Amino acid sequence: MNAVSDVDAFAATAHAGQVDKIGVPYIEHVRAVAAALAPFGDELVMAGLLHDVIEDTDWTAAQLLATGLPHRVVSVVEAVTNQQGVPYEEKIRKIIHSSDATLVKIADNAHNSHPDRAAQLPEEKRVRLAAKYRSARDVLWAAADDRDIEAIVSIVNPSLLAELRERQAATE
Repeated sequence: MNAVSDVDAFAATAHAGQVDKIGVPYIEHVRAVAAALAPFGDELVMAGLLHDVIEDTDWTAAQLLATGLPHRVVSVVEAVTNQQGVPYEEKIRKIIHSSDATLVKIADNAHNSHPDRAAQLPEEKRVRLAAKYRSARDVLWAAADDRDIEAIVSIVNPSLLAELRERQAATE
């Protein structure tokens, strides 16, 4: 499985019947994350398509490798996968040890933070998740190049460009 189209079809099958926090078919989320990673090449697009497949399906990293996926793709997917007993903040700190995983998580965070999506959540959940995602961006963005962040958020969540500009101004 070395073509983006094959990985897209695989992700659609793996996430069939799943919906996200706002009731949208889950494949739309992973496709949005993947689209945000297009400037970084096919392997990161594949990782974006598969970023939740280990976490949210019965697929394992070994099984993904056995399909012929590039090792880099599977490694990134593993790096961004939640692990039982590992707090979210610790997971984010581990992710930044891989530049590829950092970019995938920035794209995931940006899509999850999109105002149109957040507006559909109950207020308490919206406020809680906004704080969680903002805190994660503080760590993720510090570990990435501003041009890469801008490329991602311009595609998946342009509303974050203002936050990026504020961060850049604060560090100048």
